[in-house]
Amino acid sequence: MTSYLILFPADREDEWAVKTPEERQAVYDTDLEFGRLLEQRDGMVTGGAELDTCQRAHSIRRGPHGTALTTDGPYAESAEQLSGFYVVSIDDEQALLDAAQVLVKAHPAVEIRPIESQGD
Repeated sequence: MTSYLILFPADREDEWAVKTPEERQAVYDTDLEFGRLLEQRDGMVTGGAELDTCQRAHSIRRGPHGTALTTDGPYAESAEQLSGFYVVSIDDEQALLDAAQVLVKAHPAVEIRPIESQGD
């Protein structure tokens, strides 16, 4: 099976922080619906996580002369913030794209990237 990384790059931390428990559950229910749709298409969610936005982040960048520079957030320069991800396995990419359409009910944007096989 081919593995894919499903990214949620546009979820807003400030909006999530003020959601009621019921509104948060609606997001989780949408994510569960994605998993069910994926299974109906012979795929599966094999991993994933909601990223913790309350803890301090660190950034490591290559500095002058190849040295590593470690700083506390803000995060990597980006107009959007990554809030979570799934790793999924499925053979039919179009089936994945079809199933992933449900995710935009709860997430403003969904990015899907194939994971390169490391070869056996």
